[in-house]
Amino acid sequence: MAKMEYRRLGRSGLRVSVLSFGSWVTFANADQIETAHQAAECLSAAKEAGVNFFDNAEGYAAGESERVMGAAFRELGWKRHEYVVSTKLFWGLHDIPNMRNTLNRKYLSQAIDGSLERFGLDFVDLVFCHRPDARTPIEETVWAMSDMVSQGKALYWGTSEWSADEIRAAYDIAERHHLHKPLMEQPEYNIFHRDRVEKEYKRLYEDIGLGTTIWSPLASGLLTGKYMSGIPAGSRATLPGYEWLKDMLTNEARNKKVGDLKVIADELDVSLAQLSLAWCAKNPHVSTVITGASSAAQVRENMTALDVMPLLTKEIMDRIDLISFF
Repeated sequence: MAKMEYRRLGRSGLRVSVLSFGSWVTFANADQIETAHQAAECLSAAKEAGVNFFDNAEGYAAGESERVMGAAFRELGWKRHEYVVSTKLFWGLHDIPNMRNTLNRKYLSQAIDGSLERFGLDFVDLVFCHRPDARTPIEETVWAMSDMVSQGKALYWGTSEWSADEIRAAYDIAERHHLHKPLMEQPEYNIFHRDRVEKEYKRLYEDIGLGTTIWSPLASGLLTGKYMSGIPAGSRATLPGYEWLKDMLTNEARNKKVGDLKVIADELDVSLAQLSLAWCAKNPHVSTVITGASSAAQVRENMTALDVMPLLTKEIMDRIDLISFF
């Protein structure tokens, strides 16, 4: 397998593996990865391939994903300097005012403490505002996130699924008040979902040095090709709480495009998933591609996308563009 590449996260000095490992959907899920031991097997396989960034969020399995990942770190006996870990805050765990769907100072200051307790860590490397909050002034959020970094509870902060205007507003506020600036954004990015990363954020890469930790590189499994003949048993679309995925995964027009992409993958003698992951990593504005897996074997297969990147010539990339855009 090709050697892992490490990219700077935006203009920071922090280097993250171009392929990383995330816990969304899989961790603390009885049908996926339920125990810390199962999680440890996946984390170990990822680290053996060179992965150094592990993504999580308060909202994943109502905080249990953080707990499982933290227990897995301890089972593996990893030293804190060996890995980069993140969490994301917004959705909240308590259904009361100020604790749900917000980025106000009270919630953020208590939510980070809860995440650290579940992880069993003194700090996270990255903390994201998991969604924008139209009801809280951006200035309040920026001050709270900057304070979080100053207190040593996180080393860098950023956003997830914020608009370019919202990111720039947060950056400008931080610069004006000499606060810690937002460093990175975590947007959805894949062959079928491109505009935000490639167009909307285009000026931000140069102007503020925005880094990106992209999620859903396989479009929730659509780009594996396994939905071309319907929804297989045990797939993500059959899991409780993920019914909203069914329409997207069974869309006839999109699955036809998946079939066209599979022709290219077959020509290169690679899997559709490997092709799709490698395609995301080819974008120089992508700092890291967050992969997901429910087994160590699947982790190892995802990591072989490193071998596919050199195969994606301009001609191949142009053919993928034609399928994606038309």
